[in-house]
Amino acid sequence: MGKKYIVEYERPNCIGAGVCVVLSDKHFEMNVDGKADLKETKLEGKIMRKEIDEADLQDMMRAAEGCPVRVIHVIEKETGKKLI
Repeated sequence: MGKKYIVEYERPNCIGAGVCVVLSDKHFEMNVDGKADLKETKLEGKIMRKEIDEADLQDMMRAAEGCPVRVIHVIEKETGKKLI
């Protein structure tokens, strides 16, 4: 069993650039309000949260690194270490 990661996305701070959708359409989609949504999640306060495994890590890291306002964070589940 590989490592697990938590993705935290601060949706209210999204500016709608759409870079995350271009880089990771498996995990992100644009909403009619002009902001991106993290698929298969719900907004909890100001955060959308999703658990991923190693197979999706590089895809999610690209999306997080490409975000111009840095509202996508990837964290190692076991250690709590923030990768981005």
